[in-house]
Amino acid sequence: MRTHLSLLGLFLLSVMVASAAVESWPAFRGANASGVSDTAKPPVKFGPSENVLWSVEVPGAPSSPCVWGERIFLTAFEGGKLQTRCHDRRDGKLLWSRVAPAGKLEEFHATEGSPAASTPVTDGQRVVSYFGSCGLICHDFAGKELWRHELPPAVTAGNFGSGSSPIIVGDLVVLNRDQARDSSLLAVQLKTGKMAWQTPRPDAPTSYGTPVLWKNGGGEEIVVAGSLTLKAYDPKTGAERWRVRGLPSYTCTTPVAGDGMLFCAGWSPGKADSPWPSWESVLEKQDKNHDGVVSLEEFTEQGDKAWFKSQDINGNGKLDREDWDTIGGLMKKGENVMLAVKPGGSGDVTDSHVAWKFTRGLPYVPSPLCYQGRVYIVKDGGMATCVDAKTGQPFYTQERLNAAGSYYASPVAADGRIYVVSLDGKVTVFKAGGETPEILHQVDFKERIAATPALVGNQLYLRTATKLYAFGK
Repeated sequence: MRTHLSLLGLFLLSVMVASAAVESWPAFRGANASGVSDTAKPPVKFGPSENVLWSVEVPGAPSSPCVWGERIFLTAFEGGKLQTRCHDRRDGKLLWSRVAPAGKLEEFHATEGSPAASTPVTDGQRVVSYFGSCGLICHDFAGKELWRHELPPAVTAGNFGSGSSPIIVGDLVVLNRDQARDSSLLAVQLKTGKMAWQTPRPDAPTSYGTPVLWKNGGGEEIVVAGSLTLKAYDPKTGAERWRVRGLPSYTCTTPVAGDGMLFCAGWSPGKADSPWPSWESVLEKQDKNHDGVVSLEEFTEQGDKAWFKSQDINGNGKLDREDWDTIGGLMKKGENVMLAVKPGGSGDVTDSHVAWKFTRGLPYVPSPLCYQGRVYIVKDGGMATCVDAKTGQPFYTQERLNAAGSYYASPVAADGRIYVVSLDGKVTVFKAGGETPEILHQVDFKERIAATPALVGNQLYLRTATKLYAFGK
């Protein structure tokens, strides 16, 4: 009997050790959207022909790799079809692909958006994908569909397209669905896909950030950065707990928790550093027939029809004063800022729980990174800023990384290094800490990269416009 118990104990121990050893990057930016791995040791030097373990062709999309064990999950858009894909982590081989049942695609920006912009999330048994065109869909690791939670096609401001990714909180899948109208935060049961709760966000026009779970002295809170406001919700009921005013007018970034606080950073056009032009100046330049509105045929800004459509807020097919004043009014209310929030409190905690603010080097799309007592942000133009997490005092501000251009991918960190990626394909690795970013490696992939890298084990997984790479020694 004692022998049997000993053997049982050894068996249970081996199961627990094996479970703990599973390597994962289970969602957008890894665990809880932090962008940090405390165990990974990815390579410092890599490129299209350096330290490549494998590479495979994949359909284009800005969504990021989601990794669990020997599986890599992606969402993709190919041939007019929305897909969830599963690749073998060992060699990149496509194991299965499943088409999402979208009757109609959501409207999206032709070059900057995608109907497959959201990163999947997994708990090690199921993988859940979100498509703004049709809602949430769950598969097991063999590709069997377990459930669908159908949602009507998202209607975003100016039909730009969706951007938020789902997260798993306990036995719930939580999704931020901020739209041009009928915005809400919703949760469905992980096992069945049935609605658990849905909280309206009537004052939250389109935003693109992903929710995060903040575990602090006050318990657990789901935090979402939306237009003008940062809000926290009860994970069990969806009830709002607190809010902080003073965010950008349009929010693309995701908050991040660390060092006992929550950090949020963002920038949006329309303030002093990028003023919104007057309607009169637009008419003078674009209104060729002088009828007081601008039609698509009259619009001459480099033929950017997608931009024109994104400004047509009332959807009448023209740019008019109503459109312009709506956007301009929202932008005037916004504040471009990075701030730290202390835990606790309820209601409006703007004046009581904001520990510090910082207003330089702010990111438009990339989320902040909290790593080893510091907060890092990356601004378009390839400029890095690093501040003390506790005080907000800068270690360095807007230091150039010699990789100009726009940045959509968020910074990630592991093994004492920060990895950042520009939209035009330049990857920079620099050392964490210090009084200036010490660049360890730079490489140019010479193609568009909008997806955030995944850091798992001794590997780095990078999705470009055409390929999925695995790098390691």
